[in-house]
Amino acid sequence: MIRVLGTVFAALLGLAFGSFLNVCLSRWPQDESVATPRSHCRSCGRTLPWWESVPLLSWLALRGRCHSCKAWIGWRYPLVELTVGVLWAVVAWRSLSDAFMSDASSATLYRSLAACIGQMIFYWLLAALAFLDAENLWLPNRLTLPGAGLGFSFAVLVAVFGSRSPVNDTVEPMRAAIARAAIGSLIGMAACGGLILLIRWIFWLVRKQEGIGLGDAKLMAMLGAWLGLPGAMLALFVGVMLGSVAALALLALPRMRGRSDDGSWAMIKLPLGTFFSIGGVVSGLWGERILTAYLRLAGWN
Repeated sequence: MIRVLGTVFAALLGLAFGSFLNVCLSRWPQDESVATPRSHCRSCGRTLPWWESVPLLSWLALRGRCHSCKAWIGWRYPLVELTVGVLWAVVAWRSLSDAFMSDASSATLYRSLAACIGQMIFYWLLAALAFLDAENLWLPNRLTLPGAGLGFSFAVLVAVFGSRSPVNDTVEPMRAAIARAAIGSLIGMAACGGLILLIRWIFWLVRKQEGIGLGDAKLMAMLGAWLGLPGAMLALFVGVMLGSVAALALLALPRMRGRSDDGSWAMIKLPLGTFFSIGGVVSGLWGERILTAYLRLAGWN
């Protein structure tokens, strides 16, 4: 029962933080404050009353249009709120499965709560980066760099709680666990960020133009900090596959086929950060199962 209530609370909290994320997504690209002024219609400027700011429900009640000027609000608003709400609910359901068992130790409870809070922050960051890159082709340093630092800190924190148990609570195993987690997170950051920089450099040598932005490298470094090297590489693979499908879909459009003779289709910019972020969600939620199944299929496990 507590697990169900915790999941419902996390979903509602996710809707609220998704609503705040919508404010950030609308104002950050314009270099506006997210604190002032109050929420308002982007078309007529009217300040929204509280009942027009209820996550998801207000958009449905207003049928996606401003109550005054009838301007289209956009699908992004309910989609962002629903995305964060669902992700946080899934995280809470999975993280709290062992936290409130009758025989669970205090270390298990703390570890589960830390994992839950950390993953909520991680998926909020990925949602923010995915939508920012999709709309603006922008992966701001204000998210990727602190996100990488938070990922490193989270890995160390989980190692601290994971090394403690009622049976073995000595200092040396904790030091070893912290060192292993810190080194793994640093390797993930360096390897994943460095790989994107290498691809960027090779593309520049071949085409004499930028093919991948520095923001993508910083995003992959952030994924490496949170997921470790194997998980981040899985996120990269998923992102590349999704990007390839999107590119093929664009080329299949009649207007794009008509432009392919002069090579102008090759200049179209895809939001790789969006695809990498989706890959990060897939890896974070199901990465261990996917990697285990792959190793078993390849005969390595």
